Amino acid sequence: MAVTSPGRPTFREVFAVREFRALWAAELLSQLGDQLARVSLAVLVYQRTSSALLTGLTYALTYLPSLLGGVLLGGLADRYARREVIVTVDLLRAVLVGLMAVPGAPFPALCLLLVGMTTLSGPFKAAQLALLADVLSGDRYVLGLSVRHMTIQSAQVAGFLAGGVLTQAVGPSSGLGLDALSFAASAALVGFGVRRRHAPAPSTASGATRSTAGGPALVWRHPGLRSLTGLAWLAGCYIAPEGLAAPYADAVGAGTAVAVGVIMASDPVGSVIGALVFGRFVSDETRERALAPLALLAGLPLVLCVFRPGLVVSALLFAVSGALATGYHMQLGASFVRLLPASAKAQGLGVMSSGLITVQGLGTLTGGAVAELTGTANAVALAGAGGILLGARPAWVWTRESRAARLPRPPRTRADRGFETEPREEVRQMRGRDQ
Repeated sequence: MAVTSPGRPTFREVFAVREFRALWAAELLSQLGDQLARVSLAVLVYQRTSSALLTGLTYALTYLPSLLGGVLLGGLADRYARREVIVTVDLLRAVLVGLMAVPGAPFPALCLLLVGMTTLSGPFKAAQLALLADVLSGDRYVLGLSVRHMTIQSAQVAGFLAGGVLTQAVGPSSGLGLDALSFAASAALVGFGVRRRHAPAPSTASGATRSTAGGPALVWRHPGLRSLTGLAWLAGCYIAPEGLAAPYADAVGAGTAVAVGVIMASDPVGSVIGALVFGRFVSDETRERALAPLALLAGLPLVLCVFRPGLVVSALLFAVSGALATGYHMQLGASFVRLLPASAKAQGLGVMSSGLITVQGLGTLTGGAVAELTGTANAVALAGAGGILLGARPAWVWTRESRAARLPRPPRTRADRGFETEPREEVRQMRGRDQ
């Protein structure tokens, strides 16, 4: 049963939940390992091929196949115990990354193993987010999400920095071996730190939710879920500064490695601040009302890059964008979970979360192509404007739906009874950047 609290929760109360601590520690290890692997793979592929194109393709493969896994395999966590799904997927990923670490592995084999590993991140995220909603609920759940966002962004910065140092010190193959160990450790933490829960009544799920296309169909047919997914996937636009960090630093006259690091770290730093502020100090009601406006406002700081501000101003703009994006993603995830029937929770979350990872990969590739045509600063500005324009329709739909329905939830008696809902105070769920 999810843990609730009658008063305003604190970070201490969230960390007092043993199962949450296990999930948090497991994700921290996985995130650090993932960033280390990205650095190691980039170095390994470039050393072997001397091709910037193949290196970029390899980096994109750490994102793109996730949607395939979320759509095809996300429902596993609705049909089987979610803890067991997480442990199994982590162990499989440990094996795949371990094979990638074998010295002399041919490039095509590396790509196939990487596709397999990234595809498995889809069902992993679906099971993880659904299990988190089982462990925490209400404001504790939203606060748990803020901790998760802070952890992901901090681990991203630390992982990239440590990845560069470790890869330089021990070599890219050893770096991949450390990533494999991080997956094994994550599996152990979840396996021993989270109690087993039964699968959420899979035999009563509808035909649509049992099928391969059940997750997309579930999201598409519900206006609230559809609009929230559209807002979540704006991350594909807002990732532009990270993907274009090196050429952007050069465009604003600060083309040094330090400047690139500052630009790449700006969004994660802003995200940590946003998670802290919105998770701890902003009320549930305010977060609900601000969800759609924040989704659009997150693109505005990027639009200002059309004026080619200097490094410091640019870093501040990217940090503000990251803070606003994290603020809306936290509440978006919570509202998304509330609208899902329990027996299809993982399928719906799999579509949204794995798609979030995929659009970031696509956004990075698209941003690079646009930058070649328009210049880097203009490409970042266009990405911000694109996010605002693409988000206008789902923001309007979500505002209309949330006002009319008062954020409904599935009834308590039969969790998989479609979308018959009633008002409640509890709010749940997620971001994406990774995330």
